[in-house]
Amino acid sequence: MNGIRVKTWPDSPASVATDLHFEDIIMNNVGNPILINQEYCPYDQCQAKYKSVSKEWGFTIVAYRFYQTKKREKENVGMKLNIAAISLLLLLASVAEVSGDTYFDVTKYGAQADGKTDISQALLTAWEAACASPIASRVVIPAGIYALGQVTIEGPCKAPINLIVKGTVRAPVDTSRFKPQAGWVAFQHLDQFTLSGYGVFDGQGQSVWRQKCSRTKYCHQLPINLRFNFLTNSIIKDITSKDSKQFHINVLRCRNITFFQVAITAPEDSQNTDGIHIGRSRGVNITHSTIQTGDDCVSIGDGSEQIDITKVNCGPGHGISVGSLGLYKNEAPVIGIRVKNCTLSDTTNGVRVKTWPSSPQGTATEMHFHDIVMNNVSNPIIIDQEYCPHNQCNLQIPSRVKLSNISFKNIRGTTSTELAVNLVCSKGAPCQKVELGNIDLKYTGPEGTASSQCKNVEATLWGTQQPKTCAQAA
Repeated sequence: MNGIRVKTWPDSPASVATDLHFEDIIMNNVGNPILINQEYCPYDQCQAKYKSVSKEWGFTIVAYRFYQTKKREKENVGMKLNIAAISLLLLLASVAEVSGDTYFDVTKYGAQADGKTDISQALLTAWEAACASPIASRVVIPAGIYALGQVTIEGPCKAPINLIVKGTVRAPVDTSRFKPQAGWVAFQHLDQFTLSGYGVFDGQGQSVWRQKCSRTKYCHQLPINLRFNFLTNSIIKDITSKDSKQFHINVLRCRNITFFQVAITAPEDSQNTDGIHIGRSRGVNITHSTIQTGDDCVSIGDGSEQIDITKVNCGPGHGISVGSLGLYKNEAPVIGIRVKNCTLSDTTNGVRVKTWPSSPQGTATEMHFHDIVMNNVSNPIIIDQEYCPHNQCNLQIPSRVKLSNISFKNIRGTTSTELAVNLVCSKGAPCQKVELGNIDLKYTGPEGTASSQCKNVEATLWGTQQPKTCAQAA
């Protein structure tokens, strides 16, 4: 009846399917051998009014490849495919312009691409019109340089909206113009929202990075470039966050949100500029993205569940971190963190889990770090339950955050610190079910070889262990 196919419903929540490969397939008298069907609607179970917009507003399918099928010599029925023609047709189908949707250009509402005139009101007016539209719509910031003040893009809206930023928008340099902790651009209470367009959000943070962030509340009052609060079924793709004054992207209480081909860039010495911070959210996917910043590339806070980080290039920065956890009372559990097929280069840490000592009770479980390449990374593998920057805590009282079901597999490359694997668990709540397999890390320093340290953990080891890991585990 069918061969190989990819099918999505029209009127679907926003999502991504990527890297789908069908290779060396034999078809014998097959109906519909090769299918991409983004209007899949058996028994007319979907809403007809959205059928025409499913390609633009539902799933985005990228990086698919069909290979020429083999023909059996003994079979009379077979097929040969013109790969170039099929690839072209599939490409055209996937990027087909949607007809009939509503288009709101901010320049029609008074926005000027002069880099000086604040376009906040023009953007909000265009957004309000799109939000009231009963059909899917697009709000567009065309190519050019725009000044943008502090804005909140608010829902709920009547239909899906794609905000397409083609230009560069710049934040005010003067921080006195921001409400504390409100963010520069905030998106909230939206469903089936898309942010795209290959544009740049420039936070112009150079003037604030050298303030005394670490021991004061100054940095926490600075605006985050992009805040996503209470979003569901949404995609952020093909955008750049540049030089944020604080975190670049903050994700709070979101469900089913994907970051695809997102670029984050700030100098290595920019303080407190985490790339993407996730908290109290479920079903967050970060994929095919590049993060270069002065703090954690990705940081995962409490209440995060089912977080997938794949094919992310991180560095410079502080690596990919779960935590820090245990600083506050009533933190929600962390469940289901998967970091896979990522590359870290010249970072001050690799992959790590960190909790505060003298902490309230908490849990973090099912955290898996697999298929990671380390290039000249300091401290590649870390569990740190004595995390205490600037001596702000009591190390005599152990962390009460319970860590369990943690795996580090197929991690290879080079370490710039002799201590390559450092597993320091709590003596009050030792780590459980920790697994390390095929760890191959070579020390690039002037003398010595890579080493490991293990405290309050009994790890399951298999495959290559370079350095020799947990040989003296307590």
